[in-house]
Amino acid sequence: MMPSVTKLLRLIGLISVVCVIAIAGWYSMRPKPLVVDLATIAKGDVEATVVNTRAGTVKSCQRSNLAPISGGQIAKILVKEGDHVNKGQVLLELWNQDLQAQRELAQRQLAMAQERRRETCILADNARRESIRVQQLVKQGFVSSQRADDANANARSRQASCEAAVSDIKRAEAQIRVSQAGIDRTIITAPFSGVIGKITGELGEFTTPSPPGIPTPPTIDLIDDRCLYVTAPMDEVDAPKIRVGQEARITLDAMPGKIFPGIVRRIAPYVTEIEKQARTVDIEVDFEHIPADALLVGYSADVEVILDRKTGVLRIPTQAIRQNNSVWLVDTNNRLVEQRLEIGLSNWSFTEIRSGLQAGNQVLMSFDQDGIETGAVVEPKHN
Repeated sequence: MMPSVTKLLRLIGLISVVCVIAIAGWYSMRPKPLVVDLATIAKGDVEATVVNTRAGTVKSCQRSNLAPISGGQIAKILVKEGDHVNKGQVLLELWNQDLQAQRELAQRQLAMAQERRRETCILADNARRESIRVQQLVKQGFVSSQRADDANANARSRQASCEAAVSDIKRAEAQIRVSQAGIDRTIITAPFSGVIGKITGELGEFTTPSPPGIPTPPTIDLIDDRCLYVTAPMDEVDAPKIRVGQEARITLDAMPGKIFPGIVRRIAPYVTEIEKQARTVDIEVDFEHIPADALLVGYSADVEVILDRKTGVLRIPTQAIRQNNSVWLVDTNNRLVEQRLEIGLSNWSFTEIRSGLQAGNQVLMSFDQDGIETGAVVEPKHN
């Protein structure tokens, strides 16, 4: 081999070694890509919602604190706490034997008045017929007119006695109603079907009606457990956006992971002001379907009212949007580029994209990592 060729080969080998060393040095010294959380832009649904500021409460459409109208000693308690009762069912009875005796006496007086009416009215009808016969005999000249006057007077007297007997019957019937009303004042019946929540009092104890201005505990707490709704306080700023009939979602602390659809049924016409807390407006939300789960009145609940909804629109996780409506977009070279957006409907989870991004684009989800800047090389985090 010629010396010149040998020198050329050595030079080429030296240059190759230097290039390899340079490339290795550059590779080892180059900045490592940032491992970040990325989100892929896609189409979906976006809703505008508002939520309650404090915990709401599950309530019953009907709930009555029942107590006897009059005071007395508890003689019968016909139900237990937790029992389901029907409308009109007797729940509790005070001692009322004296009133029952008065009713029995009135019933007997009614029976006597009815018998007396039957007797007097029969005599009155007979006297009327007798008066008619005497009038005919007077016309034929067989008896005097005085006899006819006497017969007529007797007929009218008998008829008056019959009518008086009818009045006695009405009086006796009224007396029975008075006695029954007194008995009813000692009995508690269910005004609607429901479940017994609490019973205050025991057999033999005395219960008294509440004096004016001094409330006393009810004897029986009756709850209609077939009709439930949620009342929740909404911030006064959000209240004007809410309308009766809007859809809502109900969640209960006692049943995590379950969402119950509801409908706004009422918005309070005033603002509630509670010391050291925000001013709120109470709303009432009906369950669209009464859950099969056993719901208890008094459960804490949260309500999310759906103000508006768009389906099948381009959306982005709201967390990925910066304060100036811009995002960190990953370009084709895996480098970060700041991109401005035009946004639409928004909530805590997703925001509608009107322009600035396309389906399939990837954007950065968080910005608190060191090295986040334009041109930074990134790679997705693998979970």
